[in-house]
Amino acid sequence: MPLAELRLAVGEAVPPGDVRPFLREAGRRVELFGDRGRAHAFVPSDYELAYGVLHALAAGPHLRGRRFCEWGCGFGAVAGLAALLDFESFGIEIEAELVAEARHLAEDFGLPIEFAHGSFVPRGAEARVLAGGTYDWLTTDGDYAYDELGLDPDEFDVVYAYPWPDEEAVTAALFERYAGPGAVLVTYHGGDGFRVRRKVGRRPRRR
Repeated sequence: MPLAELRLAVGEAVPPGDVRPFLREAGRRVELFGDRGRAHAFVPSDYELAYGVLHALAAGPHLRGRRFCEWGCGFGAVAGLAALLDFESFGIEIEAELVAEARHLAEDFGLPIEFAHGSFVPRGAEARVLAGGTYDWLTTDGDYAYDELGLDPDEFDVVYAYPWPDEEAVTAALFERYAGPGAVLVTYHGGDGFRVRRKVGRRPRRR
């Protein structure tokens, strides 16, 4: 099933009072983590822009449900924003140290997010990933995170990812192959570049 672009009226979604303290603390912890020189492959998303996109999705007609997963979640800040917008929120991260940071941040704000340590690459998709070439950071090593979550990839209604440039195509391909019909993929591409795509019906066969 192909992916269709969604046009969202994001506008100027100013985070409300209950969201701003979370954003400030997430930014502070990310900055301290970077100052310590940890997990040099971790680059944070623009969290305020991410909030605007998720807010627009939550308020619009595009969602089939409200189960959210952040692929490569780092500190779990976007998963936290999803929880604050009343999504049932999950995060997957390959770096154990980042999983610990994400859990601490969520616990400190009382957010009911479940994080799994492992790969967001679904079981059986390793060959598909490797066929796409080589990547700076994407790996198929690690535990299958979906086993820990007790959920399959097609059970998530929204997936969020911030792929490195060499991972963009394979990230979309994994979502297209394993997400359920009607699920939405949100990807951040640096600056103010977001893409929002929905998995739709099969393309008609050419005659």
